Amino acid sequence: MTTSRETVSVGTPIIRPSRWSRRFTPVVAGALALALAPAGVALASSGHAGSRASSTPLYFLSSEGYDSAMCTAFQKATGITCKLSDNSTGPTLALIQATKGNPQWGVAWTDGAAPYAALDQEGLLLRHFEPTTGHLTALGKKLVPADGSYIPTGLTVSGAFMYNSKIVKNPPRTWAALLSPQWRGQVEMNNPAVDGPTYPMLAGLFQSLGGVAQGEKFMEKLKANGLKVSSNNAFPDLQAGKVKIVLGQNTDGIGAFDQGQSLGVVYPKPSPELPSTLAIDGKASKAEIAVAKKFADFVYSPAGQAVMRTGDPSGDSNFFPIISGTAPRPHVPAVSSVPFIFYNPYTWGALEPSINTWFSTHIA
Repeated sequence: MTTSRETVSVGTPIIRPSRWSRRFTPVVAGALALALAPAGVALASSGHAGSRASSTPLYFLSSEGYDSAMCTAFQKATGITCKLSDNSTGPTLALIQATKGNPQWGVAWTDGAAPYAALDQEGLLLRHFEPTTGHLTALGKKLVPADGSYIPTGLTVSGAFMYNSKIVKNPPRTWAALLSPQWRGQVEMNNPAVDGPTYPMLAGLFQSLGGVAQGEKFMEKLKANGLKVSSNNAFPDLQAGKVKIVLGQNTDGIGAFDQGQSLGVVYPKPSPELPSTLAIDGKASKAEIAVAKKFADFVYSPAGQAVMRTGDPSGDSNFFPIISGTAPRPHVPAVSSVPFIFYNPYTWGALEPSINTWFSTHIA
């Protein structure tokens, strides 16, 4: 990096939580220590004197369910040490903001493009780079920013309607239908100020309705119809029968179905996009940028795509592929059947703090 990293001690090794709980778990000390450990400086708890490392490691921040498997596969394939800090989206992005004066990462990989558009506007990301090991589909090309400041790796839906198919036989299929008395008090979502993948749902919905004012009015109507907001995790309430509909990321519903649960997923019109997004620290040293580019190339390669498809079969692996030749997992619907809405991440990324504050104050 342009400035030296801090020396930190290693805490307890990370224990991988479930996809849903991981979104809200505070930063795990051990994983954060691995991410912040300085290149060429021994970790304080290792008992070894500091010495210059023989190769530059990858400092990897991520909230993707397959990130640990990818880190392991990349290290095995290249011999490059991969130091992973696995956490939920919110704390991961907060760490990037908190350390932007002295960045502590090389690659970040989370859901959503809007936060990276905001980071790009601050001049924090490497621009004009695209992996060369895979070819984007036409859909994938729509997700690439003009300045190449972040890298789309897959696509999911943020605002899917998930329901218990044993209880609900005729689920709502439009956003307006959620305002019906039939669903009073039976709809729940996560707070976007806490859950990173939820804000893109609001961005897409608000854009489809005509803007922020129109979107806020709709959410106020939904609240008046008994909308429940979880500050932690809405999915267990659906599984327990406390609500009939949960608004969230479609991969969770597909994963639950794959595990034998009676979960159905509706893709409303419009269905807000939620790409998985990888970015490289623009303030990193040339050596670290070179390592980060190798990682991005690995992700786009057939080997990396295989890891994405298999690394988290109950969650994030149920994505819509955007690399030619990558097949979706079973039960992932045809991408052509989903009425996506693609919002401008540069417009909505800048609005995220104010919209999240409004939501916490007026809805949650």
